[in-house]
Amino acid sequence: MTRHARIALTLVSLAALGAGSLTTAGPAAADTAPMPLQTSGVYGLDYAGGVLTAVETAPSGAQFVRNRSVAPDGTTVGEATSRGYADTFADGDHVQRVACDAGSCVPLRGAGNGNVGYFFVDDDKEYAQVWVGPNNYHSADEPAVTGGRFVDVTGRYFVYDADSTGKQYVDSVQEYRSQDVRLTRSITAASVWGSLLWKPGTGNGVVSAYDLEAKKTVTTVSTGAPCTVKELQTVGRWLYWNCGPTGAAGVYDRTAKKNVTVPSGPALVGDGYLVQHDRTAGKLMLTDFHSGTAAAAREIADLPAGNTADQRRLTWTVDKFGGDIAYVGTDNAIQVVQSGVPTQSLAKIESDLDDDTLDAKGRTGAGTTWNSYWQLNKPADWTFTVKDAQGRTDRTITGSGTAIDLSWDGKTDSGTYAYNGPKTWTLTATAAEGSGTYTTSGALSLDGGRQGHHDQGYYSYGELVTLNSAGGLTLQYTKGKGAFDFKQSASGWPSGTVAVPFGDMGSDRCAEMLIRMPNGELRRYAGKCGTPYAPSSSHTSLGTGWNAYNVLTAPGDLTGDGRTDLLARKASTGDIYLFANDGAGKLKAGVKIRTWSTYKKIVGAGDLNGDGFGDVLALDKAGTLWRYDGTGTGQVKERVKVFSDWGASYNAIVGVGDITGDGRNDLVARDTAGNLYRNTGTGKGSFAARVKIETGWKGYKGLF
Repeated sequence: MTRHARIALTLVSLAALGAGSLTTAGPAAADTAPMPLQTSGVYGLDYAGGVLTAVETAPSGAQFVRNRSVAPDGTTVGEATSRGYADTFADGDHVQRVACDAGSCVPLRGAGNGNVGYFFVDDDKEYAQVWVGPNNYHSADEPAVTGGRFVDVTGRYFVYDADSTGKQYVDSVQEYRSQDVRLTRSITAASVWGSLLWKPGTGNGVVSAYDLEAKKTVTTVSTGAPCTVKELQTVGRWLYWNCGPTGAAGVYDRTAKKNVTVPSGPALVGDGYLVQHDRTAGKLMLTDFHSGTAAAAREIADLPAGNTADQRRLTWTVDKFGGDIAYVGTDNAIQVVQSGVPTQSLAKIESDLDDDTLDAKGRTGAGTTWNSYWQLNKPADWTFTVKDAQGRTDRTITGSGTAIDLSWDGKTDSGTYAYNGPKTWTLTATAAEGSGTYTTSGALSLDGGRQGHHDQGYYSYGELVTLNSAGGLTLQYTKGKGAFDFKQSASGWPSGTVAVPFGDMGSDRCAEMLIRMPNGELRRYAGKCGTPYAPSSSHTSLGTGWNAYNVLTAPGDLTGDGRTDLLARKASTGDIYLFANDGAGKLKAGVKIRTWSTYKKIVGAGDLNGDGFGDVLALDKAGTLWRYDGTGTGQVKERVKVFSDWGASYNAIVGVGDITGDGRNDLVARDTAGNLYRNTGTGKGSFAARVKIETGWKGYKGLF
C-alpha cells in the first residue's frame, strides 16, 4: 500500500481498533486532567508551545500519538487529540521507532502549533510526515529515505536529515497557499526559527541565517565557537551551538551580541535556559543563562540513568516556546516542571497573511474565507477584531496558544454576513505567562457579503440609476472617489418607468431592482450583482395598482431584520406605507406609519447616523430638509432639521449610498440646469456642503 493511501487505512484502523472518537483516539476524556498525568507507559515524548505530545497505549491496546494542551502553570492538561496511529499495521508498515528504555519509542518533534513531525515506514522506506490534525498530515513531495531524523521544527517550517541520501531537507507545511521554500542540501548543523534557517557559515563559530521565503542570507554572526558548529538550537534571541557531543558548547545572545559558555553534552534549550540529563546522578539539571552568564546547574527532577544514552524526547523534553520541562517518572506518569526562568517578551516568529480582499461568494475564484496565520514565541491569549469604515465591530474571534490560525468567513458575530466594503482588522495577543503584548493590524475589503445602501454592484459603493429619453436604464458606478466613473446600460424601458434600487430580497446577497411599469405593475428584478437590467431580465410581479403611489423609495432597514424595506406615499392622502421585505422575494402587506402630504421630496437615505437602521429625508415647501431616523421597529422617530433654505433648485434628490469610500451614506441632487452635486455624509445624521461632480445631466428623465 502506498503512503498516499495510508490516511484512509489510518481512519479504518482507528474504527476497527475501537479507538472511539477520531479526535481523541480513545474513550472520551474529561475536559482537563490533573498533573502528573498517569499513563500505562510512554513511548516517545515532546513538549512545544504548551502542547504535550506523547505516544501512549489506548484502552484498546493500540498505541497512538496524542496531543494535550498544558495549562500555563503546568497543573492540568486538556483532553487528548490524536496525531496518528503509532502501532504496526496488518501489512507490516509502521511509524519509525528507535530503541529506548520503554522498549521502542517514536522520535517525535512538536512544532509549537500543535503539529507533530515523525517518520512513517512503508515497504521499508521512510517518509517524513508532519501531522496537522487528528486525521491528516503533510507529506507532499517528501522523498523515500532510510535513516531519517527530524533536526528541527518551528511552526510551519521543518528540517530533517536522511542517511540514505546524505541530504538535508527543508520545507514548510502549506495549509493555505503554495509556498516554494524547499531546499535540499548537504547535511550540516541546522535550526529553523520561523522562516530563518540557521546553519554554519565559513570559519570557526560562524553561523548564518538564510531566509527561506526571501531566498537569501540575511544575517551572519560569529558565535565564538572554536569549531565548525556541529549542532544548533535557536530560541528567539538565543542561538545554542556545540562542537559535538563532548565538545565545547555555548549560547550566542543575538540581542546583547555576546557568547555565554554553557556545559557540554546533550542538551535541550528553552527560553533562557538549557536542560541536561545527568545520568550519573540520576537528575535533570537546568542551567539558567538568561542574564547573560550561565548560573550553576541546579536539579529540577529525579530521572534515573536508564539504559539509553541519550533520552532527549524519549523520557524528557523541553518546551522551547517560552515553556517548561516535561519528563516521564518511574511510575509512568508525565510530570511538568516549571523552569523558573524569565522568558523573552511576547513576539511574532513569523506570519502568513491572506490577500487584502475577501470575496465571500467566491466569484473571483478566490477562497470564500480570509485565512491568515501567525506563530508566536510563547503561548498567548489573543483577540482578532474586524471593524467597518465607521469603526463598528463586525466580528470578534478569540483564542489561545502560540499559533493563531485564523479563518474569517465575512460573517458578523450574529452569524449574518457583514456589509461589503472597507474593513480594518486588529490582532492583539497577551502572553499567558510572563510579559509582552503583540499587536498588529491591517486593511481588508469585503466583497460578496451584504450589499450597502443603493448598492447594485459587487462592492459597498452606491450606484446611481438613470433613465434617458431613449429608454436606457443605466447603472452609474463609482470608484469610491465621490463621482461616477463608468456605467452600464440596458435599453427598451418605456417612458414613465420608475426604478427603485433595492436590497437583497432572498439569500444570494445580490440587491434586487424594483421597477414600476407605466401600467402600475411593480416588478422585482432578480439581483445581478453589477450588470444592468433589461425589461426581459428575470423578474417577478409584485402586483398592480402601484400608480396610486407618488413616492416609492428604499430607506434601508426600518424593521430591524437586516433587510431593506420599501416606503410608498399614497398620492390621494399623503399617507406613508411601509412594505416590509419578507426575505423570500416578496413584500409584506403595507402598514401605514405616517402622513406626509406636504413634503415636496421624500428620500430613502440608508443609515445616516450609524445606528444600523435606515433613515428618511424629507424636503418641505419652505426648503427645509428634515431627517426621520428609523427605529428598527417599522417606525421613524420625530423629525430633526438637517438644512434650511436648501434644495430650491433641485428637481431630483437621491440617497445614493456611499460614493466616497468612507463607509458613510451620501446624497446627490440634480438642479434644473443639469448640474449634479454631492453632499458627503458625515455619519452623524448630516452632510457636508455640496460639491459639484457632474454637468450635462439635464437630459435624464429620471434619477433613482
